[in-house]
Amino acid sequence: MKELIAKDLLSIGALFLRPEEPFTWASGIKSPVYCDNRLTLTAPKVRCDVENGLAEIVKTHYPDAEVLMGTSTAGIAHAAITAHLLDMPMGYVRSGHKDHGRGNQIEGKLEKGQKVVVIEDLISTGGSVLEVVDVLREAGAEVLGVASIFTYGMQKGIDRMAAANVKNVSLSDFDTVAKVAAEEGYIKESDIERLIAFRNNPSDESWIGGNK
Repeated sequence: MKELIAKDLLSIGALFLRPEEPFTWASGIKSPVYCDNRLTLTAPKVRCDVENGLAEIVKTHYPDAEVLMGTSTAGIAHAAITAHLLDMPMGYVRSGHKDHGRGNQIEGKLEKGQKVVVIEDLISTGGSVLEVVDVLREAGAEVLGVASIFTYGMQKGIDRMAAANVKNVSLSDFDTVAKVAAEEGYIKESDIERLIAFRNNPSDESWIGGNK
């Protein structure tokens, strides 16, 4: 599954690797990776693989799940499609309370004590998904964990998720993508080490230009 999803994401440019011309994140960090999993929604074959994969994660790792909750906004569509496949209720969590109407932050019906799985598209440092988990826990939900499309596997994210006692299962990960990208000719074999160096310490830019 990890290699299939890696090939899917690379094929549609949802994961684009450019170690020679790094992208700049909003934080200012230089990254060899551009990730936009929203592109999976406009690629029917890839979308099918992703949603079936997320459904399998829920069935296998969170068999007691009662509700799926998507992260706003990237996780909403994936939560909806996955919930449809599993014949489960779903909702989503806003980044903040609405400033009109009922002022909801959680959209969709959620009862106290219900077992919830959060559907997320991407895990990097874990900050945004943990905010969603906190909102759900404050509402009385039992968060079983997270199902996501891709994880960078950054140590900061791993540590934050562990500290919050939140389990995450991703369809694919950074190491698999780097391996598949080299096999498929998207990058050179020698670039793998540079990509892993970035993943291990994003603030250290010494990997840039390492194989020129």
